Amino acid sequence: MQMKSLARAGGRAALIALLLSTPAFAAERFAVLISGRNVGSLVTDESGGATKIVFDFKNNGRGPTIEEHLALDGAGIPTRWTVTGSTTFGSKVDERFSRTGDKAEWVDATGPGSATVTGPALYVAQNGSPYGIGVYARALLKAGGKLPALPGGELRLEPLGDVQANGPSGPVTLTAHALVGLDLDPTTLFLGPDRTLVGVASPEFAMLREGYETEDQKLRDLVAGWDTKRLTDAQKALARKAPTALRIANVRIFDPERLALSAPASVLVKGNRIVSIDAPGATAAGETVVDGKGGTLLAGFNEMHGHLGQADALLNLVAGITTVRDMGNDDAVLDRLVQRMDSGELAGPRVVRSGFIEGKSKTNAQGGVVVDNQADAVKAVQDAAKRGVFQIKVYNSINPEWVPAMIAEAHKSGLRVAGHIPAFTTTDAMLEAGYDEITHSNQLMLNWVLKPGDDTRTLLRITALKRFDGFDLSQPAPRKTLELMRSKDAAHDPTLVIMEHATLGRKGAFSPGTADWAPHLPIGLQRQLKQPMLDISTPEDDAAYRGAFDTTLEVMRQLNRQGTLILPGTDMGGSFWYHRELELYTKTGLTSAQVLRRATWDTARYMGRGDRFGAVKPGLVADFMLLPGDPVKDIKAVKTISMVVKDGTVYFPTEAYARLGIKPFTTAPAVSGAALVPAF
Repeated sequence: MQMKSLARAGGRAALIALLLSTPAFAAERFAVLISGRNVGSLVTDESGGATKIVFDFKNNGRGPTIEEHLALDGAGIPTRWTVTGSTTFGSKVDERFSRTGDKAEWVDATGPGSATVTGPALYVAQNGSPYGIGVYARALLKAGGKLPALPGGELRLEPLGDVQANGPSGPVTLTAHALVGLDLDPTTLFLGPDRTLVGVASPEFAMLREGYETEDQKLRDLVAGWDTKRLTDAQKALARKAPTALRIANVRIFDPERLALSAPASVLVKGNRIVSIDAPGATAAGETVVDGKGGTLLAGFNEMHGHLGQADALLNLVAGITTVRDMGNDDAVLDRLVQRMDSGELAGPRVVRSGFIEGKSKTNAQGGVVVDNQADAVKAVQDAAKRGVFQIKVYNSINPEWVPAMIAEAHKSGLRVAGHIPAFTTTDAMLEAGYDEITHSNQLMLNWVLKPGDDTRTLLRITALKRFDGFDLSQPAPRKTLELMRSKDAAHDPTLVIMEHATLGRKGAFSPGTADWAPHLPIGLQRQLKQPMLDISTPEDDAAYRGAFDTTLEVMRQLNRQGTLILPGTDMGGSFWYHRELELYTKTGLTSAQVLRRATWDTARYMGRGDRFGAVKPGLVADFMLLPGDPVKDIKAVKTISMVVKDGTVYFPTEAYARLGIKPFTTAPAVSGAALVPAF
């Protein structure tokens, strides 16, 4: 290892000098890669006395453009830091931090703040680039691995090991570290022998110093392995089972066919199946008994628009989501994740897969399969069918002329077809071609307001929502589309939480969709949720976006009235966002009971799984949750879950949240009788 070699060559003095020195930074260049494809860069410039950082990448027609100016003291602690530019979806950034003596002051999207600091402390930039990760790491190495953070919390640096890599000048030993305290999950970074930042990586994303791009897959695989180890340890600690039988006593069961709760009852589970529904106090020797205290037992939710990763698998599960329809992913990464979850190595939901197919363009998405001709597009459909997917998903840059052939091949193979509306065509044309489902409410609606030449492969597909303020839905264009949705029996996956967060998010405040749960998160995530998605900087923009969301909800009401199946999905990672998605559905004309049915029974049947999932009934798989409240009376009760059972395995969300630094929403139920034991 490099550190051992240094110690042998120069002794302890050389090693200590290396660790305590502050490197003289030169201009640095990094490549930004997503699933191995170069999508942008980060470049630094030292000529102005402080470090200037320019960070820009674009994936799927969107991405951040950030410029930073950063000054450090002798210990590597930031004393001045400005961040300007725009976020992924265009929200303007103007963030400033300064420290003079013991006084630290900052201004970001949450507003101004200040603190009196008596020692070293690291300001955590709200919208900084990944370059800051290296700054934090070097300062933490000097400080012994731990420092207070501003505006709150603490950052820790934990060693992961040495990694052999090929750099621009040949083989080199990198040191890998986990930076803890920025997010719910650690951030993994790699430092060179002189402690300069070589890279920041996740299983899908990497920012790597110029000359190290060939190490992308290797480093991302290492991160995936370390993440897996951490999450495997969590699964061992959290997943439990009853030694013989599990009894959930004194509960009322949601019946999706009656749209009502049952009389008080108890539910008996053996293995992974629901065996019987008995009297509320029924028990037998050897059973493990969970006291439901009159709460509600509800089948597991189906998140109908996910892009699942290891990091959010556990969060989805303890939010009651026992199945995720994955709408597009890195297939190899998802293969490994599904295998690990199915085997019990990792906690997470079941996965229903989609074949994501995108066309090649300057703005194409990087995940899934990217094609540049009709023959390859049809072959991608055939390959997806061989993988056993539920459907194909057509994306923005697909040539609309290829779509009929793709649909014909998909339907021949028994696959459904869902997707965005490719650029330069219309929702009506895709419905006529045979789409079974339209994804995202903006995709359904946009062609009513687009102008000739408008390119929906860009952020316009979001920002054009402003044109819906006061929009007249009685016009021929929307009437035709809605009638086609009805006559073609097409379903709709509107992902309303994205539209709400985009149109109603404002600087310095939680959006309506996050207000109930964001205060439970670590301070860093709370700050992020007070940064709006879009550039809403004028009163006219404010009014237009608010009006656009009103129009969106009215479209959903009209779809619901005509019998169109609206599918609850988030495209925001599920979890707490999913609970808000269900809450929004009560604004579309559905009762709380109908929303619960949609999230469980209806969606299970839609995916062809109604014979095993979707209700709490004898013979069905034991996928359900325990809620202290009554979600039929108030849909908000789904935000408070005390227990989740998936495939007969028991999880207590309170325990999971404690591991992740999330303030619990309720307490775990009392358990008596035979003690629960580790499930894996």
